[in-house]
Amino acid sequence: MRTRLVPAAGMAALTLAAALPAVPAHAEPAPRPRPAAAPQAGKGVRLHTNAELAAALRRIARASHGRVKVRSVGTSNEGRPLWFVTLGNGPRRLLYVTQQHGDEPLGTESAISAVRDLGLGNGRAARRLRSKITLGVLVRANPDGHERNWRYNYDPDARPEYGEPGKGYDINRYHDPAVRPEDNPVPEAAAIQRTYAAFRPSIVVDYHMQGRYAFPPPDGREITTSIQWPTAAGVPADAVRRSKQVAVRVNQAFTRAGAVVSQYPGGSYQGIARNAYGLRGSASLLVELSDLPPERQRFQVRTAHLSMVDLAFAAGTGALDRIDPARADAIPPRGPELPGARSAHDHGHGHDNAA
Repeated sequence: MRTRLVPAAGMAALTLAAALPAVPAHAEPAPRPRPAAAPQAGKGVRLHTNAELAAALRRIARASHGRVKVRSVGTSNEGRPLWFVTLGNGPRRLLYVTQQHGDEPLGTESAISAVRDLGLGNGRAARRLRSKITLGVLVRANPDGHERNWRYNYDPDARPEYGEPGKGYDINRYHDPAVRPEDNPVPEAAAIQRTYAAFRPSIVVDYHMQGRYAFPPPDGREITTSIQWPTAAGVPADAVRRSKQVAVRVNQAFTRAGAVVSQYPGGSYQGIARNAYGLRGSASLLVELSDLPPERQRFQVRTAHLSMVDLAFAAGTGALDRIDPARADAIPPRGPELPGARSAHDHGHGHDNAA
């Protein structure tokens, strides 16, 4: 059985996220895991298989005594369930989506631990937060791609505009609000569309992975995370404003946990999730975790986990609404790709089709 990353018990991550300003921007905070089997030396984070993911989510649901609910909101093209986790009963609704691209797995590992911390804690702060927010997480939107460790879903009959013939569709190109779920050729994207419509989130965050990049000299630091808000024509100004507030808060959380954050050079195509759900009026953000060496994968999972918990906290307390959205424009653009670091995670990310 593969190793699970297990964070500190209860609401430790929430407490840490709420105290993020005390963490120096240059420091990687020490992890505080509960006992868990060690990963294989030098091989980084070991990932949940599809079967292990289902079992882990069910264990969390059982341990939560009803606070966390898990259900399938559809199936992949090969019939694997698409798991949707919900917790809280508050009016502020957030939707996190992970692993639309099957070979971009670290957001899923982060989401499992974030759901555990937000759902299992039963102290006063945890109960109050859950009374303010309802969080939905579509965990691993592409189980078929995960099974094969490739970007696309699995559809050998595919002749896609976005994807690869004979392999499958790029799920994150098929969220166009003009296309109804029943007309969507990609069952996983259609399930996300239906989930969005039923859940009605005010905030959507979509977690991906990218290659390795650095800021230009004289800075020169390697970028660990890139983010971007909707850039499609026609996104309502209010949705852009709120998306930028989310971007500022997410940038703060990552940076204070030791990450190096840039803007992602995303395109304007309306079928990309961050654009599509911005067009539908939600605050929408793309998060791209860099494909760092194995020894830094735990850091990537930890910083993403903290950002997930912190954003929920900011939404629930109203802190998000007090942010000046103009601060998002000061996040520096992504620099050049590191020599020799080309990653499969960047396939299809160029030009107007960028994630």
